[in-house]
Amino acid sequence: MHFHPTPTLTPHLHVDLDGSAAAADARHAARSFLAPSAHGQPAVPPVALDATLLVISELVTNAVRHTAGGCALDLQVRPDGVDVDVTDTSNADPRPRPPDRRGEGGWGWHLVNRLGTDVEIRHHAVRGGKTIHVHVPHASPRAG
Repeated sequence: MHFHPTPTLTPHLHVDLDGSAAAADARHAARSFLAPSAHGQPAVPPVALDATLLVISELVTNAVRHTAGGCALDLQVRPDGVDVDVTDTSNADPRPRPPDRRGEGGWGWHLVNRLGTDVEIRHHAVRGGKTIHVHVPHASPRAG
């Protein structure tokens, strides 16, 4: 795992990930980065922090499980939430599956789309692979 805080106008984090501990490493780096003292930004509300960590875990787990070559996590704090980008080496889009109530999976892509807004798949024509972008708002997108 390589942890690179990137100087930008808004706080940004880049982490290269690979292997069986990738999702745990991503959650640890994100939790540290999103801590209120990390960059002087106000704390991400607890519900939004939990949602962000879950989105990261799902995207990174699937990137490592279904692609070759690891993945990269990029986070950027915005006034209204956190932008999560996970880049991997596969050109294949995520495929939603019916959730399996016996614990055999199928929940991840549904959770990502439920917890986030602006879910986008960006394919990289020249280098191959894709980036999945999700904005996790500070307020629940399904509230009200």
